[in-house]
Amino acid sequence: MTQIKFIVLIFMLIPFTGMGQVEICDNGIDDDLDGFLDLNDDDCICEIIEPKSLISNPSFEDMDCCPDDRSQLDCASNWIQASEPTTDFIHTCDWLGWDDFIPPQPFPDGQGIMGFRDGRVRNNNNNEPEPYWKEYAGACLISPLLADSSYRFQFDVGFVDPQKSPPIEISFFGTTDCNFLPFGVGNEAFGCPTNDPNWIKLGEVFVSGASGNIWVNTFIEIVPEQDIYAIAIGPDCNPISSPISIYYFFDNLLLSNLEFFDLKFTEESHPCDEAFTLSVPFNSNFAYQWYLSGVALVGETFSELTQNYGEGSYQVRILNGETCRVSANYDYVIPTYDAPAIVSICEGDSYPFGDLQLTQAGMYLDTFKTLNNCDSIVALELEVIGAEYDTLEASIFNGETYTIEDYSFDEAGDYPLALSSEFGCDKMVLLRLSSFDIFIPNAFSPNRDGINDVFKPFASSGKIESIDMLIFDRWGNLIHQGSEWDGGNLQQDVFVYVVEIFFTHGTMQPFQGSVTLVK
Repeated sequence: MTQIKFIVLIFMLIPFTGMGQVEICDNGIDDDLDGFLDLNDDDCICEIIEPKSLISNPSFEDMDCCPDDRSQLDCASNWIQASEPTTDFIHTCDWLGWDDFIPPQPFPDGQGIMGFRDGRVRNNNNNEPEPYWKEYAGACLISPLLADSSYRFQFDVGFVDPQKSPPIEISFFGTTDCNFLPFGVGNEAFGCPTNDPNWIKLGEVFVSGASGNIWVNTFIEIVPEQDIYAIAIGPDCNPISSPISIYYFFDNLLLSNLEFFDLKFTEESHPCDEAFTLSVPFNSNFAYQWYLSGVALVGETFSELTQNYGEGSYQVRILNGETCRVSANYDYVIPTYDAPAIVSICEGDSYPFGDLQLTQAGMYLDTFKTLNNCDSIVALELEVIGAEYDTLEASIFNGETYTIEDYSFDEAGDYPLALSSEFGCDKMVLLRLSSFDIFIPNAFSPNRDGINDVFKPFASSGKIESIDMLIFDRWGNLIHQGSEWDGGNLQQDVFVYVVEIFFTHGTMQPFQGSVTLVK
């Protein structure tokens, strides 16, 4: 009997392993007790839908060069100027578009967008409309659109105002070979791509900017009848006869199969906002379940999260009958910004930094909140400009005046001054002003004995920058020009000189007189 009790006790101490249990994939519980919950368990296999746009560089962020003028779509990596009329690449790195067609701000995704016309009016064409001036951008696809498969082309259209950007039919074209880009080469009036037999229209959508200065998000769903390897986007084929040029913008051109858009995350509010959540497009035929780090968020069974659960890796699962699909991970990380700063203050002043009033020079570090509630870590280097003497040495030719700010001096000496720094602080300067004279001989003897062989002015070493000298005979004829004079082959006589002397401290003085050439 004792032995039987011992066996029963041992059995009770062995943990229950969930033998025969099956993992339930949406309750946040390790049902089969294997240490893995929900999507982390191999029992919860579901097709993972990886986000992938078939158009490379869909938001015009990757650049081969920074645009500095119109018609530079070639600066946007992987984009091709499809039509002879040229589209524009607009980027905050430099060129922000035409003065007449200002894009709405902010851009939907990043710092780059594309601009295009639908009809044009030129001054040098007697203001006559050019109805077939249509601008298209093109791209070779990363992988083809397969015949009889469903795709969505989703994008943002920007409007200037109701006159310059009226409602438009945005059209989407395709071709079976990337070699058919560009089309209509050499013909500015070629019009839309379908005027080339190698191109077909895949779809179009009517878009209106209402009051203007706005971005509108829209999409076109297509089922191509043949494999498509390259696309072009822009206005529809109808000619536009308008008394002014018509202009629009594109951004965030996403092209993928429909499954991608079913599970495409949208950020609700800024990531630093406490109200930040995620959502996916709603479909009444789908059942939704949200996960954080693979563990079900119990009760989160709608297309949008009901609350912020903090940082981590989010996924959403959708069930459509017997079909199970799971999104790729959305890694939610609250951004932190580093903001270095260099500040200078005057001695005796203070600088507010958080809760502190700083008066001493040094390095300081603090964390502040931005407008969107993000942490901004500020590294402050504070410089205190004190009332200490700097020494300034200057030199003038006797008779000159030296000027600094409101002070003027015409005699050598030491002068203590209170000057204003670039920051408006008092800066004490000791001016040490020296003076010098110029000696110009009244005679010279160019006999090659090494003494007074040339005529030129003399000053203390390093005072003269250059000399411009003119020598005239007694009848006023110019006989020499240069920095000095060796007399040439002239006989003894009296000559007139005019000299401009440029000093190293930046001034010039003119002199004139006579000199005797002695033979």
